[in-house]
Amino acid sequence: MAMVTVNLRAVTSWVGIARIFAIVLSCLAFSLVASTGDFEGPYGTWCMFTWCFCFAVTLLVLVLELLELYSKLPLSWDDFTSAFSMLAALMVFTTSVVFPSTFISSPCSSSKCARQAVATTASCLCFLAYALEVGLTRAKPGDISSFLSTVPGLLKVFEAYVACLIFSLLDAYSSEAGLQWCVAVYSICFIVTLLIIIFTIGRCLTYMPFPLEKMLVGYNTLALMMYITATVIWPLYSFRGKSRPDPCDRNCWWNKCLGVTFLTIFNLIAYLVDLVYSTKMVFIRASP
Repeated sequence: MAMVTVNLRAVTSWVGIARIFAIVLSCLAFSLVASTGDFEGPYGTWCMFTWCFCFAVTLLVLVLELLELYSKLPLSWDDFTSAFSMLAALMVFTTSVVFPSTFISSPCSSSKCARQAVATTASCLCFLAYALEVGLTRAKPGDISSFLSTVPGLLKVFEAYVACLIFSLLDAYSSEAGLQWCVAVYSICFIVTLLIIIFTIGRCLTYMPFPLEKMLVGYNTLALMMYITATVIWPLYSFRGKSRPDPCDRNCWWNKCLGVTFLTIFNLIAYLVDLVYSTKMVFIRASP
């Protein structure tokens, strides 16, 4: 019978401590919100899912590293944990903004509001814990052994997540050819980026007939050009000849189109930075 070893560094290292804080704070956040019973609707469901998902996966990661069972999994563990910590940081950050703006009203004097405020504070601290983990596990310059822990790898997670946010706002775009092109840009870039992440975690990139770094430069160049067109075309076709409705709440088409515009710009910048770092990786690999 095989003995199970215990790796105490999984909980005593700075990364382990950051994960413990993330587990405690995410648990505190969803417990407090659950006690209020006020988390209905898509925004409340998203917030609860984020806290519960991050709590469960982080706890699983901590247990697997504590018992050193992760080596038995058919995946690149360092890439998986780097991608998850980046994704969790983005999800918790979004939740920390969405939850108070949706559920906390002024003045905040009731017991229910106090619990919601504490849950928001815990969520913000949880984001800092995940951001600390991302910083601690990020690969040093020149180290490309774990791709998703490098800046281009972390940017891939960011680009895929922003694309998901864009999709969540695309419920009312018209059938104009320009807007359809923009949706095609978001979809194509999301699919390719997601495949890169999955293939990296699944250790499938070694079977590619060409170097990863050169492929990334080519893809990022194409994605950047496509996003440049979307950055121009989306607001042009969305707002041309239209005025902002009055009133216009968070579900208003104008606000959603404006959100897509800003998210498109964010991804454009991300792909630009990604291209710069990917180009550097090619020169690093090519240098003796």
